[in-house]
Amino acid sequence: MNSGESGELLERSLAYALRSVADADGVSPGRGTPCARWDLRELLGHLDDSLDALYEGLTGGRIGLIPGAADRACGFRTRACAVLGAWAAGPPESALVGERPLDMRVMAAVGAVEIAVHGWDVAQSCGRPRPIPGALAAELLPVARCVVAEADRGVRFGAPVAVSAGAGPEERLLAFLGRRGPMAG
Repeated sequence: MNSGESGELLERSLAYALRSVADADGVSPGRGTPCARWDLRELLGHLDDSLDALYEGLTGGRIGLIPGAADRACGFRTRACAVLGAWAAGPPESALVGERPLDMRVMAAVGAVEIAVHGWDVAQSCGRPRPIPGALAAELLPVARCVVAEADRGVRFGAPVAVSAGAGPEERLLAFLGRRGPMAG
């Protein structure tokens, strides 16, 4: 995957998640999510942290506090624009994650998985299910398969869920990451 493809994948994931986060306005922040350990407030905080980490990797800086943080969609949009702007400005070839260098194309692709799947989680939590577009899910699945190790199961992701042979890309992606379809509203 070249940097243009990684950036485009990241942009599409952000666009998908933005709609889900916008739908969270007016929903109780204590509402449950497909991420069993997190309520909606914690999930949205995790999404903000993910965007902050991507921005930091791209620029060596942090986004910082977003004015008007009470408006979740506005804060998410501001962070997403900062990440995309940093990517468009020309990301470095690699960033340090802990003590290890990570290729920026990999960072963007992994970030795209994180953002899209948690965007799906937010939509489910809000009772407004939104499918991940098939083409996007099809591109994210091989990334997820490359980066999610067995050691991540039970900590960061649930065990894979079985799917039918005719399952589409979204269902396969979500099942690989331990998600079981739409939650009851």
